Amino acid sequence: MSLFQAFLLGVVQGLTEFLPVSSSAHLVFTQHLLGFAESLVFFDVILHLGTLAGLLVFFAADIASLLRDSLTGVSLLLRRKSMEKIAEIAPYSRWALGILVASVPTALMGFLFKDWFESLFGSLRSTGFFLFGTTAILALTKWVQPNDRRIEQARYWDFLIIGLLQGVAIAPGISRSGATIAAALFRGLRREDAFRFSFLLSIPAILGAGLLEWGEGFASWPWGWPALGVGFLVSAVVGYLSLHFLARITRQGKLHWFGLYTLLLGLLIILFAARFE
Repeated sequence: MSLFQAFLLGVVQGLTEFLPVSSSAHLVFTQHLLGFAESLVFFDVILHLGTLAGLLVFFAADIASLLRDSLTGVSLLLRRKSMEKIAEIAPYSRWALGILVASVPTALMGFLFKDWFESLFGSLRSTGFFLFGTTAILALTKWVQPNDRRIEQARYWDFLIIGLLQGVAIAPGISRSGATIAAALFRGLRREDAFRFSFLLSIPAILGAGLLEWGEGFASWPWGWPALGVGFLVSAVVGYLSLHFLARITRQGKLHWFGLYTLLLGLLIILFAARFE
């Protein structure tokens, strides 16, 4: 892998990781175009860790509040304070609880179906068809009416559904951000909270995937540190910038605009696969 290829893949990851167009689909397609016959699972993990770095910077204030209120919430719980009192004193503790609950179905799906999900990354045709699933999810958001329901009012069932959709999005072609933001909107949460919760929820998922692949992947990585470093840094910077763009689109209720793009990309990938696979 050349440094230019690493740079290009970093740009693709940074642009598509947070936008609801499936970064995995773009990486699979771009890797095929660049001539990599097998999926670069470990390099994909590095790119995801890069965008995670951009995410941590973007949501630094929210993350600090999550950590602070989580510790406060545990302290109040040990002192046998009611859940209502805890929510009043440490409102972000409810966000932390929601992230914990939603991470359970994602972790179970990633662990139980790890080999199956990884096998999909080598199939362009499967990626194309999964993109149609993203198209359907995004299209449905057009009819979701604005709501004022906050995360603090969400129930456990709401968090489980969002986490289940995040688990499905492990498949290449299903957008994680599109699936989780849409799930939150379908459950009646307000747009701002849907956006923030979706990406705060992604933090343990990305870290978990990175730890799962790190040891085995690095041991067999043939192109050395420079390519990894370039991919990481580029995906972090571009990912941070794309978050600003998506925040505005989500607040405007225009996620469905991306559905046309994923539809056309899915068709293009399937035609490409029919010709070259």
